[in-house]
Amino acid sequence: MIDVTNDKRRVAIIGGGISGLTAAYYLQEQAKSAQLPIEIVLIEASHRFGGKIQTIVEDGYQIEKGPDSFTDHKGTVATLAKKLKVEKQLVRSKEERKFVAVNEELHAVPKGVQFGIPTEMTPFLTSDLVSWSGKARATFDFLRPQGKMTEDQSLGQWVRQRLGGEVLENLTEPLLSGIYNGDIDELSLQAVLPFLSTHSKTSSGLIQSMKSYTRSSSYLTDAEQNFSFIGGLETLVDALVHELTEVKLKKSVRVTNIQKCDHQLLLSLNNQSSIKADAVIIATSHTIAQSLFHEKQILQQLDGIPLNTVATVSLAFDETQIAHHFTGTDFVVSRNNDLSITAATFMNRKWQGTAPDGKVLIKAYIGRVGDEAIVELSDKGIEKVVLQDLHRLVGITGAPEKVIVTRYKNAMPQYTIGHLERVRKSKESLYEAYPTIRLIGNTYEGISIPKCVRQAIESAEQIMQELKDLPSFVIE
Repeated sequence: MIDVTNDKRRVAIIGGGISGLTAAYYLQEQAKSAQLPIEIVLIEASHRFGGKIQTIVEDGYQIEKGPDSFTDHKGTVATLAKKLKVEKQLVRSKEERKFVAVNEELHAVPKGVQFGIPTEMTPFLTSDLVSWSGKARATFDFLRPQGKMTEDQSLGQWVRQRLGGEVLENLTEPLLSGIYNGDIDELSLQAVLPFLSTHSKTSSGLIQSMKSYTRSSSYLTDAEQNFSFIGGLETLVDALVHELTEVKLKKSVRVTNIQKCDHQLLLSLNNQSSIKADAVIIATSHTIAQSLFHEKQILQQLDGIPLNTVATVSLAFDETQIAHHFTGTDFVVSRNNDLSITAATFMNRKWQGTAPDGKVLIKAYIGRVGDEAIVELSDKGIEKVVLQDLHRLVGITGAPEKVIVTRYKNAMPQYTIGHLERVRKSKESLYEAYPTIRLIGNTYEGISIPKCVRQAIESAEQIMQELKDLPSFVIE
């Protein structure tokens, strides 16, 4: 068993994805700055760090198996990149041209659409994405007061009530489902669009609320611009790991249980050893977090967070195999299509250096609520389905030169109605039983990379304060 000396405190971080790595980095920096004798141990169950972030570079292609970009509304990742000295590798996407597939036809997303809500009326009214009757229905939003948002409700029902069913089905649902991968009628309004409750108090309708938010000082003008790094998102992971010089890194080791041991916490490992710690940050899925405690009631509220299964499929083609009529960078698929893919990105059109000259790299997504079974097909079966859909939508012909299928089974948390309240109660219950344990990750307060980074920073600050408040903390 690894014990801790009298003049040191130890923090154990469970999970080596972006949340856990960031938490370790900021704890390390705070300990150095305050000259506090804190030992940090990062424990990752798999053979690699980074979690869902994984970049593969081969044969001239740069392939992202998981997330491939992020929007940095508050500059959270940009600040971290600067600290890690990789800010010069931070890159914006090329000019993006997004489309929505409706009835198996691709329509350009109108200018000014934010989070699937139109904020500029002229581009919306001249778009062919919504019929004239659908556009007329959406303008009712200006005539009806929103009312107070006193409790959580369905995002889908709210948008349908304000803008009508056609805008919801052809614009809001496909764009937001591309992010949250859930049933929009089950998604939480407070969790997905939390700022609306504030801006609705001073705005006459949903469109005006969204416009007010995007013009606010908290929302950068380029907030909807996508970012990545030269070399892919794993550049950020590698930079974090490189800087964790004072952190003990453990891979291929899994924590099986956490329990109290005198005034500390005892972490049992699957290699028959254990670690004592004064504080713990759990940066895993909520199902893994729940399994770590004998007291099942502590995180019982998290049972209400469903998990979805998805897959990403990266396909490489020669540019002669692509019909030239489609010039977009991305498209998402509305539910009124007989298609299996939910979205696709032409990576080489969006990011410099992701494919050799004369080649095309497409990343497609499959799996949605109610259609998870498709992810269980063989790699060849998934490839066949995706190729059929790409042929119907963008005219791709022939077989791909390279295919990489990546499955994420029960890995995508769904922010359903009441999500924030479930998370709040769970964290309160955990704090009452274990004041020096924190939960972070994409299950709780945001699925994006910046929001995971923000949770990590906040948890590191909280844990540092908890450690300072513990008795007999000897400062060397």
